[in-house]
Amino acid sequence: MREKIINFNAGPASLPTPVLDRVQRELLDYQNLGMSLMEMSHRGEVFAGILESAEERLRRLTGIGDDHAILFLAGGASHQFALTPLNFYRPDRPINLVHTGYWTLRAAQEIEKVGKLKIIASGEPQGFRELPFLMSEMIDAESSYLYYCSNNTIYGTQWSHFAQRKPVPCIVDMSSDFLSRSMSFDDFDLIFACAQKNVSIAGMTIVVIRKDFAKTASKEIPKIFRYQSHIDAHGLFHTPPTFSIYIADLVFEWLESLGGLSAIEAINQTKSKLLYDYLDSSDFYDAVAAAESRSKMNVLLRIQGGDESLERRFLDEAERANLVGLKGHRQTGGIRVSLYNAIPVEAVSRLIEFMKYFAQKS
Repeated sequence: MREKIINFNAGPASLPTPVLDRVQRELLDYQNLGMSLMEMSHRGEVFAGILESAEERLRRLTGIGDDHAILFLAGGASHQFALTPLNFYRPDRPINLVHTGYWTLRAAQEIEKVGKLKIIASGEPQGFRELPFLMSEMIDAESSYLYYCSNNTIYGTQWSHFAQRKPVPCIVDMSSDFLSRSMSFDDFDLIFACAQKNVSIAGMTIVVIRKDFAKTASKEIPKIFRYQSHIDAHGLFHTPPTFSIYIADLVFEWLESLGGLSAIEAINQTKSKLLYDYLDSSDFYDAVAAAESRSKMNVLLRIQGGDESLERRFLDEAERANLVGLKGHRQTGGIRVSLYNAIPVEAVSRLIEFMKYFAQKS
């Protein structure tokens, strides 16, 4: 078997090794039942226990209370770009959006197919290298809701503080930093997070939605698109992504074994500080995001101000050194290091050693 590589991909991303080991052991014969979990009925007792366990573990990890429903939905976060305005846009009440780059642009495009959009703050004038100024007073009290993205994978920016939900509901895309830090979910009416970064494998999105907010959704859209349909059916309105939910339950168990979100937050802080400290000390590499807006999940960097020839050589040599997934997004180029939960501190140290070696010889 080939030496284990270090996978810095932005998603699908690394999974914890203990989780992969467990999946391997249970893949063909789950719990000595003579068949794989992938073959089992989503309405049977075995999967019902996994679904219940996943929700209970997630509530323990996050402190999410009974006033919010937790849904494990098939599909990706891009589905939610369309589903949120379909459910919650109110005629002639524009949706307020904070524009921080590619993913909020994608959401804005879907919103405009449904109703009116108002961008209340934007990082575009700064090339999305820093987050825009945002205060609760900027939110239109007559808007349908406030929408933003907590972490931008492409530009390497992340909100460290959140605008209060008042005076309107608040919907946040947390796809790339969900479960990476401790936080209160009380100020969010709906958050969604695709699974293939910090939670599970591709094909599932977690939605956490305030139950009273779900009841306000439009009844003029197909039932499959209504969050309330999935709440009423206890997550079984149609066949859910059973294997993705199983892996999510194992990841939640792994996070609990580490000490919960406060423990993983400290680990993530250590990883990102190691890398940013090195970048700030280097005259060969440059961190792209402004210091006060830097993401702890996705670090975008350039070599010698954007020398594409050097960057291609860096990526080729890194891959030969078993450091993969470092190519920047096609929108920005450069090099991107994704530091999701499953990336250990040792992997970051190894990357930095390679970066020092490459800089010295180039």
